[in-house]
Amino acid sequence: MTTPFPFTAVVGQDDLRLALLLNAVSPAVGGVLVRGEKGTAKSTAVRALSALLPEVAVVPGCRFSCDPSSPDPACPDGPHETGPGAQRPARMVELPVGASEDRLVGALDIERALAEGVKAFEPGLLADAHRGILYVDEVNLLHDHLVDLLLDAAAMGASYVEREGVSVRHAARFLLVGTMNPEEGELRPQLLDRFGLTVEVAASREPDQRVEVVRRRLAYDDEPAAFTARWADEESSVRERIIAARALLPSVRLGDGALRQIAATCAAFEVDGMRADIVMARTATALAAWAGRTDVLAEDVRQAALLALPHRRRRNPFDAPGLDENKLDDTLEEFAEQEQEPTQGPEDDDPGPDGPDGPGGGGGQSPEDDSDGPQSGGTAAQPEAGEGGEPQPSGSGEQQPVRASEPFRTKVLSVPGLGEGAAGRRSRARTEHGRTTGARRPQGALTKLHLAATVQAAAPHQLARGRAGRGLVVRRDDLRQATREGREGNLVLFVVDASGSMAARQRMSAVKGAVLSLLLDAYQRRDKVGLVTFRGSAADVALPPTSSVDAAAVRLESLPTGGRTPLAAGLLKAHDVLRVERLRDPARRALVVVVTDGRATGGPEPVVLAGRAARLFAADGVASVVVDCESGPVRLGLAGQLAGELEGTAVTLDELRADSIAGLVKDVQRRAA
Repeated sequence: MTTPFPFTAVVGQDDLRLALLLNAVSPAVGGVLVRGEKGTAKSTAVRALSALLPEVAVVPGCRFSCDPSSPDPACPDGPHETGPGAQRPARMVELPVGASEDRLVGALDIERALAEGVKAFEPGLLADAHRGILYVDEVNLLHDHLVDLLLDAAAMGASYVEREGVSVRHAARFLLVGTMNPEEGELRPQLLDRFGLTVEVAASREPDQRVEVVRRRLAYDDEPAAFTARWADEESSVRERIIAARALLPSVRLGDGALRQIAATCAAFEVDGMRADIVMARTATALAAWAGRTDVLAEDVRQAALLALPHRRRRNPFDAPGLDENKLDDTLEEFAEQEQEPTQGPEDDDPGPDGPDGPGGGGGQSPEDDSDGPQSGGTAAQPEAGEGGEPQPSGSGEQQPVRASEPFRTKVLSVPGLGEGAAGRRSRARTEHGRTTGARRPQGALTKLHLAATVQAAAPHQLARGRAGRGLVVRRDDLRQATREGREGNLVLFVVDASGSMAARQRMSAVKGAVLSLLLDAYQRRDKVGLVTFRGSAADVALPPTSSVDAAAVRLESLPTGGRTPLAAGLLKAHDVLRVERLRDPARRALVVVVTDGRATGGPEPVVLAGRAARLFAADGVASVVVDCESGPVRLGLAGQLAGELEGTAVTLDELRADSIAGLVKDVQRRAA
């Protein structure tokens, strides 16, 4: 068995260690989401936590870890008698990103269930994690249907497995800990909210601390047992402190003043729902118990806010998580003062007798916080206008980046046909979840039984099989797998013209706003995205295909413009990106979105070369859309010609809007040859 790295030997990462310890003290806090770059001891710290947790008492022989003092009456291995039970270490169960549904929730033997009426159930990872830790590394890459199952189990404290009228239920209460690299994509808001706390981790920039990290890691790798033994006293001390804090927790008093500060803070930061208030209250109580106190102080509330609110205040996928600490301090001070001041007379205006109704009003007095939103009146872009927003000549030099206009809801663009890619919400595909469209013989383990097709396959053989009585004699060859149709996620590859012909400030702002809107749509539909830009004499892969639309939005915001229009180079670069990505993920279909006015300049025969490059996409059967950015009373229609070469569809910026009166078909139509 591998010796885990000692928790107390982790260098730095104070917030991460505190968040994990608070959950060890009070599992009701709701788990931890650890966000950070690779190589920052995220997984090391989480795996080390399990060694600090106190042992749990279980019913001997129960596969579902029932508590012997109050066993689950619906336990599949029950019923159990109350008794002393057996002690075992708390488990940490890891959920692999590529796990199947059956591995997560468990599996029923469908053949025995149909033929014998026996609930033969093999527990999954949720059963193993009951009363322990469920650890999901790279939780942002988890498949949507597994995320849904996790949400259900976390909300109900139980896991349900139902197959064709046969159901099994067992308790599944666990500490959910996830780690993720934000560069690889964000989490769905529903799962994000299920994590009680979140911490951001990054590698230290202090040379002395980095040296100590390397020194300890090398010592551990050379002699794990000896290194762990050197930290045994510190580990034992922390374990005893956890036990003491757990015992003290029921005695901690959360006063009305602290509750008012919690409510005011959540209101001031406009978090959705009431879960944030509850998590903050539990976290502040755990902080007091960890400090050995029975009263919750303002410092506990402040620390709880820093851990519980950053991931809940994101208003859209492109908002960076975090809190304005000055605003937090002002809110806490304001409501601390209201709690301490005596009741004023009617003539006094300060908080007045309406103080209890103050959280909404108090939030309105907070410092202006508009720096993250769109600029008022476009003033941020005005100093760079230069020529009053006029288009630059195609050979002009580089222009400074401009801000994107306000994003909008776009029409749905999807790839035609039926795919078999990763689950998502864009194009039609054969999936494990969705509406049933037919049946087939199972290839490997049976996951979704098609009952009618199974009965139809077994019916002709009942006499030959000696059927006697009402039961149906079913053999494995009779079983039929249901084929289902749902939605898949695609690779949406943006090919953006950043040349001088696009440099007019109003036009480029509108173009960036359109691409930002499509990125938001890609986030909601669980797509991978990539970004290719072309200007001057070459094209660049600004962002290789990734699940992080945040990264694409950042690259788009800083995109400069200017120079000639090497359209052919942009298309060839995009074709090369798709070729490489096809080797990595052959099942994921691509949708190419070319954002341009259709002009091609620079080099010999630029228009001819662009046409040849476009026909490569048509030959490969790649679905494409050309977003026509041409404006003005006189239009050359070059973007429409490009769409014809691509065998795709051309749409204007106005037609891209979901509320546009212009008709835009939802599926990308291929033109007839």
